Amino acid sequence: MPKSILHADMDAFYASVEQRDHPDLRGKPVIVGGSPESRGVVSAASYEARRFGVHSAMPAAHAKRLCPHAVFLPVRMQRYQEVSARIRSIFESFTPLVEPLSLDEAFLDVTGSIRLFGPAAEIGRQIKEMVRQQTDLTVSIGIGPNMFLAKLASGYQKPDGFLEIREEEKLAFLEPLDVTRLWGVGEATAQVLHESGVRTIGHLRNVPLSVLRSKLGKTADFLLELAHGEDAREVVPDAEAKSLGSESTYPEDVSDIESLETTALEHAEQVAFRVRSARLQARTVTLKLKFADFSLSTRSRTLADATDRTDVIAGTALALLRRHDAARSRPVRLVGVSVSQLSAASERQASLFGREEEERRRSLDRAVDEIRSKMGEDSIKRGRLL
Repeated sequence: MPKSILHADMDAFYASVEQRDHPDLRGKPVIVGGSPESRGVVSAASYEARRFGVHSAMPAAHAKRLCPHAVFLPVRMQRYQEVSARIRSIFESFTPLVEPLSLDEAFLDVTGSIRLFGPAAEIGRQIKEMVRQQTDLTVSIGIGPNMFLAKLASGYQKPDGFLEIREEEKLAFLEPLDVTRLWGVGEATAQVLHESGVRTIGHLRNVPLSVLRSKLGKTADFLLELAHGEDAREVVPDAEAKSLGSESTYPEDVSDIESLETTALEHAEQVAFRVRSARLQARTVTLKLKFADFSLSTRSRTLADATDRTDVIAGTALALLRRHDAARSRPVRLVGVSVSQLSAASERQASLFGREEEERRRSLDRAVDEIRSKMGEDSIKRGRLL
């Protein structure tokens, strides 16, 4: 099933809470943050204050000059946290897959909630109404097939915005937008692109990857994916790491299965090393392939027992690759290996069988880890990877 991702962004959250708690401030420019007499900065500004050019992170003294009649209020973080918790409970009444980015912003994966609550757009409308009824605040909702498009949509009609970007609409929607709307395009990158005549996302999409790489380096691959409306990230319910992975993009598309296996093996070794370095173990191994047409495919296998052994992780990744029919018939541009369902290594259960082989494998891993820890990850490799 295609993903349905919501991005919920509260409108001028801190300032809106203050205006709600103090009705006499509604309709007035409110600035939350440091006093203009101090060296403090603006934490939030109501939309009435934003019309004068006031924005967050601006020195409070400068905000005072721009909007001298504004009401300055101190930050009441505990109050904002209380309201945020109420809002998050609304989100979680629709899906457990809620990834908060801050007190006033979160991603929601509602793919699995559609059968119960209706289409993603209907879920978005219900959330907006519940937030309004229960908190007397407004939230802008963006909906898309991935996180990038959902966040782009939420900011398109603020405040109190609502926009859905469908899979079949994404290329046309992105076409006329300035390249600065892409994540990762700051002033320096925008200047390079503008000097090359690339001003819109549509323009960027038509630039050969080799040309982009010559100007932007590895960033080019990421930006080109976004320009095609692609974003493979998953909504993670909390800030704790849920997976570890390694991936790379080929300079040219690859159709040779042996080359793909070598790349997958290299990534699997890197992932296993990082798992052990973090004193973790994993139960699920995932193989990720991106094809020449930018379509993405993932295959996963959950193991009977959690592991941190290189041979188990690598063997599972290679098995997934060898059983992937498309890998033998379609050119591949990216290969990645990741592990999830992580747990502390101290929770590992002792194996009842094959203890001698188990210890031999672990001794080998420890020896390799020691060399890599002292001399770098590339200091020792399998012969096949040389």
